[in-house]
Amino acid sequence: MTTEEMLELIQLVSAEIVDPRFRQLASGDIDQKLPGDFVTVADREAEAALTEEIQRRVPGCLVVGEEAAFLQPDIVDRLAGEGTVYLIDPVDGTRNFVNGSPDHAVMVAEVIGGETTRSWIWQPQHGHSYVAEHGAGVQGDGVQLAPRTADSIPQQPRGVTSKRSRLGFTAEGSLAPVESSAWCVGMDYPRIATGELDYLVYKSVKPWDHVPGALLVRELGGDVMHFSRDRYRPTSKTPGLVVAASPRTAELVVSGWRQP
Repeated sequence: MTTEEMLELIQLVSAEIVDPRFRQLASGDIDQKLPGDFVTVADREAEAALTEEIQRRVPGCLVVGEEAAFLQPDIVDRLAGEGTVYLIDPVDGTRNFVNGSPDHAVMVAEVIGGETTRSWIWQPQHGHSYVAEHGAGVQGDGVQLAPRTADSIPQQPRGVTSKRSRLGFTAEGSLAPVESSAWCVGMDYPRIATGELDYLVYKSVKPWDHVPGALLVRELGGDVMHFSRDRYRPTSKTPGLVVAASPRTAELVVSGWRQP
């Protein structure tokens, strides 16, 4: 599939399956995989539709969706293989979706030989798309985005986290007071691209959540690493992740975050 064809497919599935359920979910349309971990009929149907169509258009590929991986966790290990794998997050920010918030996204990433080659983020209620391709940069709504420069990052970088205990944290003044994430990585990562934020910190490192955005950030000159400073990869499992607009910002956050 071409990059444009994949984006069109994502937008079509969103328009036909996800968008009609927005603020229209009945109680029977919502379930919990684990306490507090929501899944809806939109998640399941959108993942099934994307999986079927991608496998039809790309014979021999493997598709790993968030909901399928919950039922078959070992499938994630195949991301390290030599073939082509497509990661799907059918409704990123499901809790937001359930609560009627427009801050949710549909995301897909292509991984070949264990390395991310392309990724797509579609924010249906905001009408914004972000498409990254290894070595070719990032397009936001079809327009090529310029890499972040050192001058675009303030002396006290602005960041968000999903870790509530760190809200307001400043690392003794080296960071701006940390704010809450959007509880949707498909909303958070693009804010690095647009310059609204300079870094993100997460605990969970699930590939369908972070692989699409990681490519986007790296193509714009940023870095995505664990607190050990190891590079984040599709197969990474170590909890804790720093996403930053530049390697210098990543180092500043990793060093400062360890302070009590």
